[in-house]
Order: sequence, then C-alpha cells, then structure tokens
Amino acid sequence: MGGEGGMEARLVERASVPFKAIPAAGLHGVDLRKLPGNLAALSQGVFASRKILSEFKPDVLFFTGGFVAVPMALAGRKLPSLLYVPDIEPGMALKALAYFAKRIILTTEESKLFFPRNANLLVTGYPVRPELSNWKKPVARKRLGIQTDLPVVLVFGGSKGARSINLALLEHLSTLLEQVEVIHISGELDWPLVEAKQETLSKEQAKRYHAYPYLHEDMGAALSAADLAVSRAGASTLGEYPLFGIPAILVPYPHAWRYQKVNADALVQRGAALMIEDAKLKSGLYLTIEKLLETPEKLDAMRTAMMALREPEAAGKIAAQLCELAGDQHD
Repeated sequence: MGGEGGMEARLVERASVPFKAIPAAGLHGVDLRKLPGNLAALSQGVFASRKILSEFKPDVLFFTGGFVAVPMALAGRKLPSLLYVPDIEPGMALKALAYFAKRIILTTEESKLFFPRNANLLVTGYPVRPELSNWKKPVARKRLGIQTDLPVVLVFGGSKGARSINLALLEHLSTLLEQVEVIHISGELDWPLVEAKQETLSKEQAKRYHAYPYLHEDMGAALSAADLAVSRAGASTLGEYPLFGIPAILVPYPHAWRYQKVNADALVQRGAALMIEDAKLKSGLYLTIEKLLETPEKLDAMRTAMMALREPEAAGKIAAQLCELAGDQHD
C-alpha cells in the first residue's frame, strides 16, 4: 500500500510486489485552507482501504509510518497490526499508528523513550535488503570501474538526491579527485549539473568520478566499495552503514531536521559518524573529508564503531513477528 502519485509505486513494482495506491493527506501542521481537502482525502482513503481489505483479506497489517498508513489503520483497526519505527524518533503519523498496533518494532533502544512503558516494544535493528550484502569489495570496485587503490568516497542524497550535497561536492570535485575516487549518486533532478561538471574534468579526473542519477541493483556494490560515505541521515543510515562498516559524514535534511538530526546524533555519539549542518555544507564538506583522509586512524576507529552497530538479522526478526501475529488469527 502507498500514496497516490508517490515514487514508492515504481520501486515496489520493480521488486515484483503488488502495489495498491490510496488517497491520503497529512493533518498535523496543515494550513487551515487545505484542511478540508485533506480531511476529504483521508475519508476517501478509509473507503479505499476497506475495499482493499475486503478483497485481500489479510491476517495481519504491517505499517512503517507516514500519513498514508492512517486510512488503512482506521479501516483495519479490528485486525492485528505490527508497527515498525525506522527513525529513532517517530513522527506524528507513527505516534498515531501506535494506538492501533498490537506490537511495535524499533530500530534502536533510544526509540523506547517516545512510547509508553506499557507498550509492546521490541528492538530488532534496521532491516536491509539481503542482496546488498552479496558484494565483496574487489568485485564491487571492479563493477563500478574503480581502478586505483585510492580511498573511495560515496556521496548520495537518497532517492531524489540532495541539491546542497551535490553542489558542495561539485564545487570541490576537481581537487577531491586528486586524492580519492568518488561514487556520486546525484538523483535525477541534478543529473544535468553532474553531466556539465563532467565535461570540465581532465581525463584522469574523469576516470575517478563514477556518477549515476540513481542506482538499483548496484547499490550494494557502491556501499561495499566505499571507504567513507556522505549523505543525509535518513533511517537507512542506521542499518546500511553498520552492515558495511562505513564511516559517515551526515548532513541532516533541514526540512526534516529534528528526525534526521536524532539519527545522526546517535551515530555521532557512538563515534561512527561526523555531522555537518546543511547551512555549513558548502564550506565544511571538503575540509571535513580532507581532515579524515589525513587521519586514517580516525577513519579506522569510526569504521569499528559503525560495524559494532550491525544487526544483520533485523528483517528476519520482523518477519517472525508478522508470522506470529498472523498465526494468532488461526489459533
């Protein structure tokens, strides 16, 4: 299940999983002029969810947050449900969904602070796609065309990219490529900027710059090949970076500052990452990368700290909870 017009439809269908879209809209913090329309969308979403439930007849519901889940939670409130909280701090929609959930799965222990003590909570870690870990570093680097023994820096901003990260990288790209190889996943919107920058690179620099608008199957190769990552601090950083033991420079998205900063803070406090504010990125990114490259012992310590956070069995633990809840329906 997902929202109408969102990019999740394309990603879910790519994984050969059936997808159904429902109308939905947020209510918290919404302009009063938009509130009637959003309430109408919520009502339509509940009716659409009831129709899907009557056709699919599920034994259990699984929610991962977002306002799009609220109509389904209302329509399926009599069914057992499992709520997974990806970020450390839950958003308003997740807090609302918690009232419907029979069990709540958390990525980290810190999330327990945001729920009542009597809630049925279980910490599993962040689930990652199993195919991500199929890559070995030498094979991954060969796949991506990395030919030197220089450190590899992975830079990306999520599925839609991150303009401030892209611009900060491109400004210092020529200088950076004298010291490292760069894997840059820019997102579709900024791809023209990347192509224009590529035209200005020397032949040797161009060989060390591996740019893509987006990666699907080869994302595991990019993560496996990397010695250092630069990215936003979305929930996936709590699972994917520990899986590969990648030290990180995290730049919380300013418009989701609170949630991403909490994620970043958790990794920084454990010595696994550094954090740069988005507003300081332009001047701070290159200097931070350069300083880390000059102190390999710091990078090694960050790598060890990140690896200590690995939870490779998270997906299996969540699946086991779902199977148990579904089984309860037939006891």
